Amino acid sequence: MKTIVVIPTYDERENVGPMASAVLVTPDVELLFVDDNSPDGTGEAIEELMRSEPRLHCLHRERKEGLGRAYVAGFSRAIELGAERIIQMDCDFSHDPKDLPRLLAEDADLVIGSRYVPGGDTPGWPFRRRFISRAGGVFIRVVTGMPIRDPTGGFKCWKVSTLRRIDFATVASAGYSFQLEMNHRTWKAGCSIREIPIVFTDRARGYSKITPGIAVESVKIALKLRFGR
Repeated sequence: MKTIVVIPTYDERENVGPMASAVLVTPDVELLFVDDNSPDGTGEAIEELMRSEPRLHCLHRERKEGLGRAYVAGFSRAIELGAERIIQMDCDFSHDPKDLPRLLAEDADLVIGSRYVPGGDTPGWPFRRRFISRAGGVFIRVVTGMPIRDPTGGFKCWKVSTLRRIDFATVASAGYSFQLEMNHRTWKAGCSIREIPIVFTDRARGYSKITPGIAVESVKIALKLRFGR
């Protein structure tokens, strides 16, 4: 079953080389970077890496349109490349490439690398950040009814048949709430979902793209999914 790892990039020049090396250690996977015209030269760095690595691909986009739009474009390109399974993950090593075989070993329509099932962890997070993240997850579960412990996590393995079943290209969320909306569609479609524990660590290089507005966006999307407005 052909597997392609899809990673959106924006100003990740320092990380794409080490990430490509770490991902492609896993046998029989390919890697697709989706670069949103990074001003720091990330796209050019990826092109240089591609010269010596046939399992590496890059989709260059004209501008930054949000994480959700990048993933929709990346998933579509991965399917064109023949993917039967697609793994999505971050480029900053918050998601450990060593966990890829564990996601691939599970047989479910969607496998989620979860911070909040037994064995998962967020080392180094201050109490306030940990509290907001966990409380947000509880709020989302209560409002939507969706039984996922880590509804906003971004380390996932999809069967392409699942993506087609939920019509992923029509997902409205352009930002980080894309994760929540995709999970909700998958759950409502009756697909099998499995969460496995991961340890989520903060980036060592580059700068974070997370903003305070992301939490507000997730709350709004959760209410929209529940009440339809």
